[in-house]
Amino acid sequence: MPILQKKNSIDFAFSLVTAIASFTVIILILGILVVLVRESSLALGKFGLFGFLFSTDWNPVTESFGAATTVFGTLVTTLLSLLIAIPAAVGIAIFVTEIAPDFLKGPIGVAIELLAAIPSIIYGMWGLFTLVPIMAKYIEPALQKSVGKLPLVGVLFQGTPMGIDLFTASVILSIMIIPFTASIARDSFNLTPAVVKESAYAIGATKWEVMKNIVLPYSKLGIFGGIALSLGRALGETMAVAFVLGNNHKITTSLFDAAATITVSLANEFTEADTDVYLSSLFSLALVLFVLSFIVLAVAKIFLLKAERRHSR
Repeated sequence: MPILQKKNSIDFAFSLVTAIASFTVIILILGILVVLVRESSLALGKFGLFGFLFSTDWNPVTESFGAATTVFGTLVTTLLSLLIAIPAAVGIAIFVTEIAPDFLKGPIGVAIELLAAIPSIIYGMWGLFTLVPIMAKYIEPALQKSVGKLPLVGVLFQGTPMGIDLFTASVILSIMIIPFTASIARDSFNLTPAVVKESAYAIGATKWEVMKNIVLPYSKLGIFGGIALSLGRALGETMAVAFVLGNNHKITTSLFDAAATITVSLANEFTEADTDVYLSSLFSLALVLFVLSFIVLAVAKIFLLKAERRHSR
């Protein structure tokens, strides 16, 4: 009986500690949200929620602020980086799981994880001093001479190639998020039952047919979850983008123009905010980013849970 009581006491203490740790996370998130809402109330009260979200004006001199330009830059760089990163990441995952010999799988896996471990400021410095000159001298002029001549699509590649622009920032982001998508896609591919793949090979299916008809359909929810997590990573990236994007509060049709994102604006202008409205507007940008990130991570979690339930069945 004393042993049972001692066991119950230990279980109760363990449950209490873990519950406190779990609720602490929720309290911290709610605390951050409360601070952002409180600090942004002045700007939102002056401009209105929709007025702030859809205004393209960002003028500290006249104290007129809007989030449309920074939201535009954030969404464009994020979506373009996903378009570049997803095929590469899925290709890496396919090669590692289905094609590469065993002695290559380990080194490639370690290399992917090392990419995720590199600090963002290193990516930014590398992008500014190495990638920007390459983009300005070779890649962007080549795109203008080829894709830029096409109707409709060509408008995206107009302007003077400087290397400090939306396109370069998207390339940097794509390199940074490839490890996240590739790792989760690789793990999702490994969840495919071996007996199903072996049965397909036994009836004469090629590697391409096995990947297309068996592995990818079975793993698609996990891949979508990895993409959503990469989307959240790209939304919140600051230093790497700040080095190669510029800080131009303008909605542009060309990928070769400088722009601004929410994170870059916060990093570059927070110390310069000398009025209450200016500071409150920056907090409003932070609130917009917080909500976007929360939505993205929530969607990613839903996808991962669905993938796990499907595998368990």
